[in-house]
Amino acid sequence: MKFHCILICGLLLAIAVRGEVVSKPVEYKEGRTTLEGLWVHDDSTKGKRPGVLVVHQWKGLGAYEKKRADMLAQLGYNVFAVDIYGKGIRHDNPKDASAEAAKYKNDRKLLRARVNAGLDVLKKQELTDAKRVAAIGYCFGGTTVLELARSGADVAAVVSFHGGLATPNPADAKQIKAKVLALHGADDPHVPPAEVAGFEKEMRDAMVDWTLVAYGNSVHSFTDWNAGNDNSKGSAYNEKADKRSWEAMKQFFAEAFK
Repeated sequence: MKFHCILICGLLLAIAVRGEVVSKPVEYKEGRTTLEGLWVHDDSTKGKRPGVLVVHQWKGLGAYEKKRADMLAQLGYNVFAVDIYGKGIRHDNPKDASAEAAKYKNDRKLLRARVNAGLDVLKKQELTDAKRVAAIGYCFGGTTVLELARSGADVAAVVSFHGGLATPNPADAKQIKAKVLALHGADDPHVPPAEVAGFEKEMRDAMVDWTLVAYGNSVHSFTDWNAGNDNSKGSAYNEKADKRSWEAMKQFFAEAFK
């Protein structure tokens, strides 16, 4: 009986120490627009820690980004999943998602304002070590974090997962302070070789600390487990590329935050 009591007490203590990943919606403003992001952290970790901003795909902030935020929180980061579109604007079909994303791709000033508003929330959050902050994004979000860097934001690193690499203002790369990691599907029809080459030239010309990784046999959305597995559609999940890119991000952060 005594042994069982000790065992049960030990299990309860382990659960208490381990804590859990918790999330909380956070309303904030960019201009007159109300936005709603998601704050995610592991409550078993005490004190300040590096912060990571997560930028959503073209349909808006949803379950996919929450899962990625949970994964980052489990690694010990304070995470804020930003909202670019506005509170309640979440699309469930490609037509509307494409039209919404186009508003910001065609107005990079507005896109930068929205993502920087989210960055301000993350940096001011009490658990964030504001000197160690990074941003990651997927597809539309990948494009967005590169624009965050081009805006001159004070972040240690940005990571684009299968994001668009082009920008209407390549000269703005001279403002980049962050280390840049672009994780790209080598067969992505939405980001053709000419766009990749343009990105490489932009980074070189501005003397940015940058890395580009191209994953073979991978198309757009290679990290999105909801994208199916048919490469002929131009967007598809690739388990190997997903896992390898996540590990690349982890190593990149280890260097940027040391």
